[in-house]
Amino acid sequence: MQGWNAVLQFVEGCLLRLPLLAAASIANMKTQANPANEFLKPWPLHGWRSDLAFAAGAAMLLMAIEACIGFPTLTNAGGDNDSQMRLVEVRDLLSGQGWFDLHQYRMGPQGGFIMHWSRLVDAPLAALITTAHALGLSMPAAETFAKIVWPTLMCWWTVFFIVQAARQYGGNAAGVPALVIAAAGPFFIGLYQPGNIDHHNVQLMLVAASLYFLLNAPHWRPAATLSGVCAGLTLAVGMETAPLVVVTGLGVAALFFMHGEREARTAFGFGLGFAGVSSVIFVTTIAPSNWNVATCDGFSVIQFVLAALAGFGLAATASVGSVRASRSYRLVALLLLGIVVVTVVAVFFPQCLRSPYAGLDPRLHTLWLDKISEVQSLFQLATDNRAMLFGAYATPLIALALVLRRLLRGDRRREVFVVGVLLLTALTISVWQVRGTNFTIALAAIPLAAWVASWREYATNFPSAKTTLASVAVWLVSLNAVWSVSASTISVIAESETSPVAGQSCETPGDYLALAAQPATTVMAISNLGSLILANTGQRVLAGPYHRNGEGNLLVLDAFTGTSTAAEAVVRGQHIGLVALCRGNSETRFLAGQSPDGFLAALIKGQVPSWLEPVAGTEGKALELYRVRTG
Repeated sequence: MQGWNAVLQFVEGCLLRLPLLAAASIANMKTQANPANEFLKPWPLHGWRSDLAFAAGAAMLLMAIEACIGFPTLTNAGGDNDSQMRLVEVRDLLSGQGWFDLHQYRMGPQGGFIMHWSRLVDAPLAALITTAHALGLSMPAAETFAKIVWPTLMCWWTVFFIVQAARQYGGNAAGVPALVIAAAGPFFIGLYQPGNIDHHNVQLMLVAASLYFLLNAPHWRPAATLSGVCAGLTLAVGMETAPLVVVTGLGVAALFFMHGEREARTAFGFGLGFAGVSSVIFVTTIAPSNWNVATCDGFSVIQFVLAALAGFGLAATASVGSVRASRSYRLVALLLLGIVVVTVVAVFFPQCLRSPYAGLDPRLHTLWLDKISEVQSLFQLATDNRAMLFGAYATPLIALALVLRRLLRGDRRREVFVVGVLLLTALTISVWQVRGTNFTIALAAIPLAAWVASWREYATNFPSAKTTLASVAVWLVSLNAVWSVSASTISVIAESETSPVAGQSCETPGDYLALAAQPATTVMAISNLGSLILANTGQRVLAGPYHRNGEGNLLVLDAFTGTSTAAEAVVRGQHIGLVALCRGNSETRFLAGQSPDGFLAALIKGQVPSWLEPVAGTEGKALELYRVRTG
């Protein structure tokens, strides 16, 4: 059995040496004359510089794999509307749209609507594109450069922070499996694939960074402040992480309450960093004229006020000697601070205590929002897509069970407490909305890596067939890719008979060439195509998959599910010039099924009303176009 253990360690070494060789130039490592000796020698270092190099190598290796298969996600959006819209925003910024102006003028009714995203993501993407263009690349090539480099950078730093956190949680031996698990998990769910320039990978990187710095706070003075800064940045990037940020802050307060003087510096630094960066973000990303405008779905005065109250309040509490010295005083001070924050929300911003989608029209809930995969709940997945449950929830549940086992066995270290609380929070969010699994799958890598490391050590010390097979099994069940690929295979087999023809869902740039060649106008199409039309043409659209465009989305739903006369009224009232039909898109099929006698269903059947005429050359194409007749 020692031979089998040697084989297993050789395979692990081969997999891990690939990132090592890719990162050699970054780490300034000198290889020996014999490449085989360098390739097979033990894992070299466990310092942060070495982890940074290995993480970079892992990120580059993943991008190299994508390059070998032709960067498919660059030529097929695959339903990633948000990355398309992000590219549109960056283009608008580079074309001269104001820094504070977040209007999307080409989507929705005339005048557009204000997006709720942050310029904090637009700015670095714009810088990458501008730099590449200045170095001689054409603008399309510069955009492609940014689409490849940005996800790679986010992957690099996320893996680094996860590996470092895993070492804090499970010892240095956890670094090796953490590198593999942390790189493979989010990548196989598409978070770091080329073209993914949405803000979710940025948020994950910042959450991982905040956790890493928090774990290191007792050992490195600036770490607590940096943890608070990262928490503030991820909140500013998007409100999806608000529960994680709140729980992180509560965790810091709990540590201060339990340990007093020992955690006072952590509480002070975290609070100062969180409040400080939130203040800077408020001043630099919100126009002075909007400083008194409160929005619940994006960073505004409410988030700034609460961050300042909670952050500066926590820092002030931790700086008082008598409070640090007395647990009773700490309890009273922290309860008073919590009461103040909750009272401010309840009195001045009660609208933000409701669901973020509470104001949506019920029809938008039924015909649009409930069908968006990333906002579906675990219970909806259990009904609509049971196979996806394994890929989304298997490794996080295993990881949470491992944390609980450590706690039950008496491991009361702050690392276990912090990782466990954050993982449980992320898992709770993912039960409500499946997009929360982006964070659970990544955070699960920390306890899973410690588990794999313990079994590797056990199999080495007590070699046998049983321990070797157990070690292999632990590796396999810890890799989210195994669960994701299995779930995808099951889904493909189950849906093979009902899936649309490949390439007919209108997600490639080539599908929009005819539309781009038409005179500029407003296009009526399903919301799934809104971002793609903006990214691939110069046209306007009425619908798009964003809750702030409620009016435009509702008009399109009413038009497509209503009668031809009702559709014409919307078209005339909104000055629509073209109607676009994508037969193979799932939203098209769903709306036609919901209203089999409606305008969209009739159009699919070839029943073209007199006020429309087909655009020559688009018949039978993935995207069919119909021009609105004048008069």
